[in-house]
Amino acid sequence: MPESIPPLEGSHPPPRTEADSLGSLEIPAGAYWGAQTERARRHFAIGEARFDPALITAQARIKLAAARVNGRTGELTPALADAIAQAAREVIDGRWQAQFPLAIFISGSGTQFNMNMNEVLANRAIELAGGTIGSKTPVHPNDHVNRGQSSNDTFPTAMHLAATQVLAERTVPALAALRDALRDKARAWDDVVKLGRTHLQDAVPMTLGQECSGWAAQVDGGLGRLNAAMDGLLALPIGGTAVGTGLNAPPGFAAAMVAELGELTGAAWREAPNRFEGLAAHDALAFVSGALRTVAGSLLKIANDIRWLGSGPQGGLGELRLPANEPGSSIMPGKVNPTQAEALTQVAVQVYGHDAAVAFAASQGNLELNVYKPVIIHNVLQAARLLADGCRSFTTYCVEGMAPEPARLAALVSRSAALVTALVPAIGYDKAAEIAHHAHAHDMTLRDAALALGHVSAEEYDRLVVPARMAKPHG
Repeated sequence: MPESIPPLEGSHPPPRTEADSLGSLEIPAGAYWGAQTERARRHFAIGEARFDPALITAQARIKLAAARVNGRTGELTPALADAIAQAAREVIDGRWQAQFPLAIFISGSGTQFNMNMNEVLANRAIELAGGTIGSKTPVHPNDHVNRGQSSNDTFPTAMHLAATQVLAERTVPALAALRDALRDKARAWDDVVKLGRTHLQDAVPMTLGQECSGWAAQVDGGLGRLNAAMDGLLALPIGGTAVGTGLNAPPGFAAAMVAELGELTGAAWREAPNRFEGLAAHDALAFVSGALRTVAGSLLKIANDIRWLGSGPQGGLGELRLPANEPGSSIMPGKVNPTQAEALTQVAVQVYGHDAAVAFAASQGNLELNVYKPVIIHNVLQAARLLADGCRSFTTYCVEGMAPEPARLAALVSRSAALVTALVPAIGYDKAAEIAHHAHAHDMTLRDAALALGHVSAEEYDRLVVPARMAKPHG
């Protein structure tokens, strides 16, 4: 229950008594919700998580679309349709958020959430019409607000609307900004030569720009996979009502709803090709969740790479200088930690957990209905928001401010035995390996070891072993 409920628009003596098919019960002062919501609020006091604002907005959009469609077809009188539509618009505009108090862990169909919306809109519409809150006159939550609909088709439709909104408005832009920042670094550092590393051991030279380009490509690939997965969310099961048959929905209702929702949101929604599947399974959302998990894996790799390159700085690789955003230690003065990388890796781990919950919940459709809907959309939206926020923070406070350490980069390149690889075409693998081992055993440079063994001349060594050319062997 919210700590406080804003007062109703008019003057109403608190509390009130309202009835549903199971009997009467007391409704708190200031509540637009009715008896069914109140029962759920009392019976499902489970955890602190509440429904995402995007899902509340999506459900209100569905009710607004239904009011318009039902008003045009004569299923509702113009007065009723207009009152419901105005109430829905107020919710879409962000009013009455405290009127949606239910926990995530309710009926797996989302029925109580749907009824919460129906009751709030009905009572607000009654108030707008000058009636008495809770009277169900002239607006009834089931007969009018829910007309032609079921929780079983409105809630999954709202799931698709909400996920698409959060992904399109938050996650995709944040990923694109990170990709672009990494591309900028790749261009700026294209000629900064460094050691490559495989197995966490020295490998042949490359450039820091090339390394950044790999990270940028990972993020870009994740964006492509996410956008491809999002296409499945455009198919809406609205019109299927209880089990997919469309019982109690007037002819043409599904098509009209899809068109109306397109007008309201600007998205290219389409009718689900099979509404039975749309109610009984949530494979499209599971696919999106898997794409988010894949993005999380990429971010985990990138953040850890940057953490490695910034390690030290004296006792580690020390190739990147990371921004000093805050003191790193309560006991060691001057210490700077890779906190943005650590935050992003924790986000990635959490997203893996969200996906595990979605994957299991999405597998639990039984016959005509999956009854894990609330936990599916909760975890998808949490993952989408976390990745968006994590990427935005990492881009702003780490990637944009990180810089190479040229002296350290050059020193590590000059000392690496991996440079001997450039001699292989001229003298063969075995002699090159002998040079490398000799240099290591006698604490010599590769050049001195090669000359000492007589495998190449000084002129040949200097001509063949050029780190910058090794990093870009084809120009």
